[in-house]
Amino acid sequence: MTLKIATWNVNSIAARLPIATQWLESLTPETRPDVIGMQEIKCVDEKFPASEFEKLGYKSVIFGQPTYNGLATLVRDELAGSLEVLQKNLPDDQEDAQRRLLAVKVAGVTVINVYVPNGQSVGSAKYDYKLDWLARLRQYLDNMFVPTEKLTIIGDFNVAPEPIDVYDPKVWEGKILFSEPERQAINVLQSWGLNDSYRKLNPALQEFSWWDYRAAGFRRNLGLRIDLIMATDPLLATCQAVTIDKEPRTWERPSDHTPVIAAFDIG
Repeated sequence: MTLKIATWNVNSIAARLPIATQWLESLTPETRPDVIGMQEIKCVDEKFPASEFEKLGYKSVIFGQPTYNGLATLVRDELAGSLEVLQKNLPDDQEDAQRRLLAVKVAGVTVINVYVPNGQSVGSAKYDYKLDWLARLRQYLDNMFVPTEKLTIIGDFNVAPEPIDVYDPKVWEGKILFSEPERQAINVLQSWGLNDSYRKLNPALQEFSWWDYRAAGFRRNLGLRIDLIMATDPLLATCQAVTIDKEPRTWERPSDHTPVIAAFDIG
């Protein structure tokens, strides 16, 4: 079977529900994702519109937070029987910590949905928190998983891994989302046994997944590729395609991010 996994920072599901449902309705049953990781839902669990996605054939696993952060992972009804919720937040997080990680297992594949801290500005306390969070994510992998299993980490990483992932590397060099320590933290994460699936399948293609609302960023294509689908070697070996769907970014009142979708032939 082909397992299609998508990631999308919706930047408030309350504001983006019309676009999210429009996107799913615009896809054929064959092209709709089987699993959708949403970030920045910005609502408590009870306020997430699970019933609207249920109408479209999805079960929702929600890990919400009012106003900021929050995640939801949607799984198609046909696969809901194989769904297992593994983890909400990193194991050493306090109970009131920001909602940034939601791990599930579906169809034998571990799907870890993350919203990595933005970091605000290089050298700030929030920047240090971001680097520490990424280091703790690596520790979580070390403690709980092995790279020989089929596992993917999807989400808004708030880091552009390589110069090709930035519209102007000279402008962004040393700045938040593209500083050397952030990129090194991504390298450390990948060294556990993860691959940037989009870049592996599209080594020379420059596309972006985020564009600033300001300064006509989308129209001028002043973007970054910060929404990633990382996969272990066994899962990457089954990867057929990874695409960035820019269409929802053209619609009225869009998120500043757009969906990224990977297709895996998991047998």
